[in-house]
Amino acid sequence: MSGLVLKLGPRERVLINGAVVENGDRRTRLAILTPNANILRLRDAIHPEQVNTPVRRVCYIAQLVLSGDIDFAEAKGQLLRGMEQLSQVFTDPDSRAQLDRATDYLSEGQVYHMLKALRTLLAREERLMATREH
Repeated sequence: MSGLVLKLGPRERVLINGAVVENGDRRTRLAILTPNANILRLRDAIHPEQVNTPVRRVCYIAQLVLSGDIDFAEAKGQLLRGMEQLSQVFTDPDSRAQLDRATDYLSEGQVYHMLKALRTLLAREERLMATREH
């Protein structure tokens, strides 16, 4: 079986192609077989008031594509520019690998996987911002 497998906790909500789906009382696995389906875990969603850092900004644009609020073609340039800017800051090998992975996913039109790769940079960005404040 190919495609995306979502593991959902009890009562967890996910946005699938614009429809909010809520899991039942038990953990479950969903196999998403449709290629390029727009999937967003609502527990991972970044709210507009939380878009206050460069990584969050790029993640938010990807999230808007997944929620259907902006078209992929419209967002692709913004996402590429954002990741190029991030690559100038995140120069360690692991971060670069994540950015390369995210760029590859973007070029394949796999926005969910791109967002998942970018989200790994959120904690690193938080640490960088904290060290700059001290």
